[in-house]
Amino acid sequence: MTDKDLHNKFEEAVKLVNDFTEPLPADLLLKLYAYYKIANKNYSNPGSKTPLINAFKANALIQAQHIGRKQAMKKYIELVAKEIKESD
Repeated sequence: MTDKDLHNKFEEAVKLVNDFTEPLPADLLLKLYAYYKIANKNYSNPGSKTPLINAFKANALIQAQHIGRKQAMKKYIELVAKEIKESD
């Protein structure tokens, strides 16, 4: 898969998540959050006003810190395909 194909598939997966209207499990959202942040090289602190939510987001990022940008995109795409597309 070329870099362009990967980026296109990643953007499609992000759009699918953003357009999804059903509630998603918190653990899935945290994984998607971490992969998205890594894929976009966005290492800023979580911006929630709730400290507990920030802690969960920070923990998700710490757990995924060993993967690179391309791998984060691939994992995001795979997770969306498995968890969200299957539920359609």
